[in-house]
Amino acid sequence: MQCTGAEMLLKSLEAEGVETIFGIPGGAVLALYDALYHSDIKHILTRHEQGAIFAADGYARSTGKPGVVFATSGPGATNLVTGIANAYMDSVPLVAITGQVASAAIGKDSFQEADIIGITMPITKHSFLVKDISKLAETVKKAFHIATTGRPGPVLIDVPKDVLAEKHEFIYPETISIKSYKYFQEGNKNQIKQAASLIKKAAKPVIYYGGGVVSADANKELVELAEKTGIPVTSTLMGLGAFPGTHPLFMGMLGMHGTKPANFAVCECDLLIAIGARFDDRVTSRVDSFATNAKVIHIDIDPAEIGKNVKIDVPIVGDVKIVLKELNKLVTKADIEGWVDKIYQWRKENPLTYDDSTLKPQQVIEKVFEVTRGEAIITTEVGQHQMWTALFYKFVNNRSLLTSGGLGSMGYGLPAAMGAQVGKPNQTVVNISGDGSIQMNSQEFATIVDNNLPVITVIINNGYLGMVRQWQDIFFDKRYSHSSFEDQGLDFVKLAEAYGAKGKRVTKAEEVGPALEEAIKARVPFVLDCIVEEEENVFPMVAPGQPITNMLLGR
Repeated sequence: MQCTGAEMLLKSLEAEGVETIFGIPGGAVLALYDALYHSDIKHILTRHEQGAIFAADGYARSTGKPGVVFATSGPGATNLVTGIANAYMDSVPLVAITGQVASAAIGKDSFQEADIIGITMPITKHSFLVKDISKLAETVKKAFHIATTGRPGPVLIDVPKDVLAEKHEFIYPETISIKSYKYFQEGNKNQIKQAASLIKKAAKPVIYYGGGVVSADANKELVELAEKTGIPVTSTLMGLGAFPGTHPLFMGMLGMHGTKPANFAVCECDLLIAIGARFDDRVTSRVDSFATNAKVIHIDIDPAEIGKNVKIDVPIVGDVKIVLKELNKLVTKADIEGWVDKIYQWRKENPLTYDDSTLKPQQVIEKVFEVTRGEAIITTEVGQHQMWTALFYKFVNNRSLLTSGGLGSMGYGLPAAMGAQVGKPNQTVVNISGDGSIQMNSQEFATIVDNNLPVITVIINNGYLGMVRQWQDIFFDKRYSHSSFEDQGLDFVKLAEAYGAKGKRVTKAEEVGPALEEAIKARVPFVLDCIVEEEENVFPMVAPGQPITNMLLGR
């Protein structure tokens, strides 16, 4: 059948099973939005393109389906850049579709022209500029294949407005072959056997896992490995939730703000089993002091990550879920009772504590866990509240923490919560935010209210850019240069009400639980403004350049 490029694009998305698109119309995509008027695909009109792509990111992480975002040419496309980089760093499957100026005008500095292909090339798995309408459907098929297979990530399709208006026969390919694009699913059987042999011989093994377990939905296989062997487990920030935070073998997060049992165990272990993790600097700090006594098994779908930061003894390239299923057939209970007892002793001697003489951020987050029983989807912005959430909220379900890990982008949490609520309408979704981060994309309260999304936003309001202030406190002799808002009195309840949401301010620990219960019961957009201790710091903390065993545990 003959159809326009815009109609062809939407039919291609329908063929890929796309149900929801986030975006904002503009001149170069008016034909696409006109076609969308007659489509059954749901479109969420956000108030900023960054809000749109962060929402698509949250949708993808919470559902496991690829997120889709539309933007116009020029500033519309460039406003997606931070979100694309965020998805690239955290391996999130996204397809960003941008309009472009007419083909004949490309390269002539035309109105609202930007070379979005050149701009995003380093932060996408692949980018396409479609100048030939006959290639459009095939390109969409390729984009979704690349975004969702192997190590997931963002793909960009840039379409000139004349291509959207042209007509051509529409045939959507059932399969696609990309000769230059290859990925591994099944790990090498001999290397899996070697891994099982090392596990059997180890006296002090540790399982260290990351976001790759979440992406592969390999949480059950991870739990099976830990329980069959009895090996203690630690997680990166991106992995939280894939292994239950309430499990007796879980030591908590490791790294810069990791727990003492996790950091000490990794550095003393004789075998480190790394699963879907990339040994980033926030985990290892000084590589020359990280797990120096250990043989290292590394399971990852991306061969580029194997040996990139740390020497690996047994590399296994493959899908984490598939590899763990094979490995679990070979492993048995490890003889490591003394090692586990030592870790339990570290945990007993070094609990996460805080002074509760005033309302503290840690109390707020513990209350969020208590009221939601760990069954909520939690999003965060970036900063102190993000680390407190990682430490004090016990994530028990896979895909229950959505946070900007690799890029550390403030403004992520609110639109990500919106996307998660669209993807999981029956779930309780809570965005834990700072009073700095929430103002980065607060315009999306309008989108949340317009779409009747019962997102709960819990603001840890301390009147500072908290993590910046903490570093200035510890490393710059308390010279708080431009990190204080001097407006802890800013009333986020009134801001919420201005957008049509509900809100409540709390100042005492005993007020937090009832306010949260009220918010959950209301099932409407709700803001909880928590006025907390202004100069509370996140501990534990490892100073830059120090071994992860050299931990600051308090003042």
